[in-house]
Amino acid sequence: MDTNPEKTPLHGEHLRLSARMVPFAGWEMPIQYSGVIAEHMAVRTAAGIFDVSHMGEIFICGPKALQVVQRTTTNDASKLKPGQIQYSALSNPRGGFVDDVLVHCLAEDQYFLCVNASNTAKDFEWLCRQSGGEAEVEDASRRYAQMAIQGPQALSILQTIAEVDLSAIRNYWFVQTRLLGAETIVSRTGYTGEDGFEIYCPPDSAAGIWGRLMEAGKPKGLMPAGLAARNTLRLEAKMTLYGNDIDDTTTVLEADLGWIVKLEKPDFIGREVLCRQKEEGVKRLLVGFEVPGRVAAREHYPVRKDGKEIGTVASGSYAPYLKKNIGLAYLPVEIAGPGTSFEVVVRDQVHAAQVVPTPFYKRPRHISPAAAPSPSRSHGEKHIE
Repeated sequence: MDTNPEKTPLHGEHLRLSARMVPFAGWEMPIQYSGVIAEHMAVRTAAGIFDVSHMGEIFICGPKALQVVQRTTTNDASKLKPGQIQYSALSNPRGGFVDDVLVHCLAEDQYFLCVNASNTAKDFEWLCRQSGGEAEVEDASRRYAQMAIQGPQALSILQTIAEVDLSAIRNYWFVQTRLLGAETIVSRTGYTGEDGFEIYCPPDSAAGIWGRLMEAGKPKGLMPAGLAARNTLRLEAKMTLYGNDIDDTTTVLEADLGWIVKLEKPDFIGREVLCRQKEEGVKRLLVGFEVPGRVAAREHYPVRKDGKEIGTVASGSYAPYLKKNIGLAYLPVEIAGPGTSFEVVVRDQVHAAQVVPTPFYKRPRHISPAAAPSPSRSHGEKHIE
């Protein structure tokens, strides 16, 4: 447990909103404000705003920056144009995850990676070591606060303080612009299954931007949302969580993220293992499942088939919008197809479960052409984190 967690630049705002604060990845973070279900439903039907300042930002710069990004990640960053974003994996020699990341192309010789809070120091050290001095690698996390505004009303709320036409930003693209006088990066990705934006801003500007968005969004149903709702939202959309669904022992193909593995590009770390796994087929696969009734399957609960334990639940929760109990688990590939039944052990009681197609939730496609999803990280499409 974190004994002295760091505080984000928005810590005071959370206290004023009577958020329940918890230690998370070395930070003191809001887990909920008004309640998980209310916050979850606000994002699905109106908008929610999240403090994600704990996330890390790592810059890779120099004439060989692209080569370093290509060598250390599984996706093909050479396809990126300035202003474009790509979901990818920092891979290890076993084809597993050092982390899952969002690669932003600022220029042909300048990239930045948004990385998971718990992995920032590890990722920075890994990239420094793997770069071999060919590019400058900088942990710029202290230069940024980050917040995310997600949901059907996100665009209209953020537009009230934006100097650019946000509707022109395509999904998985970003712009460098000013918000309330502060130099910011505004991206359009999301970790909830909804349309929305991320704001990377100077720490001393964060509270002002947060306050103005809260004020502008109140008539439109905007609610502050914490880590708990962020978790249930991303699970409904089958977006993986590092440490639960993916880690250094799970390969990118086993995680059902083959669309971010570009085996045709020049050599990258773990490529040999992933090529072999692609050719031979994976032995296990991350799948979605439902548990009928009122019982929620939580992470680490045992998973059985015909009385034999075959794994554990990776992520599991009640899904507030879908009103179902859902989860993710690695199953042997021969029983990983939709419709397959198995059992989950919940407090020594065995409950039936069934593999179902994912993502569990897909947002309605009545959004503007600019926002129309380029394939999503959670689906077999093309998204990013």
